[in-house]
Amino acid sequence: MSCIEQMKYTIHLQRTSFKDAREYIEKNSDEVYYVSPGYKIFKDYYIIGIPPIAVGAKGNAFIFPYTKPCYGSFVLSIDNEDSIKEIDRLRETKGKETSSLKKDKPSESSKVTTTSYKDLWKK
Repeated sequence: MSCIEQMKYTIHLQRTSFKDAREYIEKNSDEVYYVSPGYKIFKDYYIIGIPPIAVGAKGNAFIFPYTKPCYGSFVLSIDNEDSIKEIDRLRETKGKETSSLKKDKPSESSKVTTTSYKDLWKK
């Protein structure tokens, strides 16, 4: 897999805060999942941010926050074969414990998991 910047993506928000990115994803996705900082997407990339970090699915599009040092945070979506695989992986691994279908949002305390920096690199 190449750099995310080399993939065909759509920018929904640019130079935004982690909170605004999360709120946008929650409002504009059919399915919302909450992941911890360091969650790996597309096999090679780590999501960074302040928990709870929302990622979403709308149709076959995978919607996620992307932070680029010196440029800020963006909300991107990718709609291709890899995004379908990523959404399926989220449904399998995160769906049972932290999934939200908008109606049943987890409370703030259930979205945040305690993870140390050292634990992120063990995965």
